[in-house]
Amino acid sequence: MNSLPYPVARLANAVKRYGQTQALAGVDLEVHRGEVLALLGPNGAGKTTAISLLVGLQQADTGSASLFDSAPNALAARRRIGAMLQATSLPETLTVGELIDLFRNYYARPRTVADVVALAGIDDLLDCRYAKLSGGQQRRAQFALAICGRAELLFLDEPTTGLDIDARETMWSAIRQLVAEGCAVVLTTHYLEEAEALADRVVVLAQGRIVAQGTVAEIRARVASRRIRCVTTLADAAIALWPEVRSVARDGGRVEIVTDAAEMVVRQLLFEDAQLSELEVRRAGLAEAFVEITKEAA
Repeated sequence: MNSLPYPVARLANAVKRYGQTQALAGVDLEVHRGEVLALLGPNGAGKTTAISLLVGLQQADTGSASLFDSAPNALAARRRIGAMLQATSLPETLTVGELIDLFRNYYARPRTVADVVALAGIDDLLDCRYAKLSGGQQRRAQFALAICGRAELLFLDEPTTGLDIDARETMWSAIRQLVAEGCAVVLTTHYLEEAEALADRVVVLAQGRIVAQGTVAEIRARVASRRIRCVTTLADAAIALWPEVRSVARDGGRVEIVTDAAEMVVRQLLFEDAQLSELEVRRAGLAEAFVEITKEAA
């Protein structure tokens, strides 16, 4: 629950253009304490522009942006946030440990080095020069720098790009811990399973406009299709001819059927195949919902 009388971050009817291109077209957005808000959308939808306005790197052409009920470029507000952006320039001759010491000095109540290292899982990088790190290692170091100030609001723009599975799981665990402490997180990601695992709310942008928002369950519920998986003796081609079936695919010994009328298809399967087994019906995931929503918006 939000314990403040105002959102920790807000866009109000924000419009931003780059020449003839309209990146944001009147976006209203609020972020509250202790939640993960996932900003999703295809490339060019306006996600990075929205974050740039909120962190004070750019100004809206019309409308407004605020941090903690102040202007985003106000020093007092910026000291309460952490940011891990796609475009980052850091002193490459410094080690990761030296960068953490440098960034900690920007904040009044920074985390201890040990706390930062444990949360970000970067004990193997402390003595490495930033310039010598791989892309994935640099992202891990950037995350450590974003959290070292004990931020109340964290902006993570595609944070797990280039990370292996273990590093991604470590970052997910850290994000969950930070949120449990009351931190708010604005997350953009192309890994929709990441948004599904972490987000309390989802906002879908397309062509600079919000086209859907709600909890993960609410976004998924906007798509009527279901996926039926089963082991059946029926031929794929025969199932594909049923009027309620949108597609049929085989994965090993199991058939996966996509349909908007799951109950009717299940009844048909049971009627025509007495040996039907391993029947499973599930709602469309966030990835399927995202594809449908952005397709409708286009």
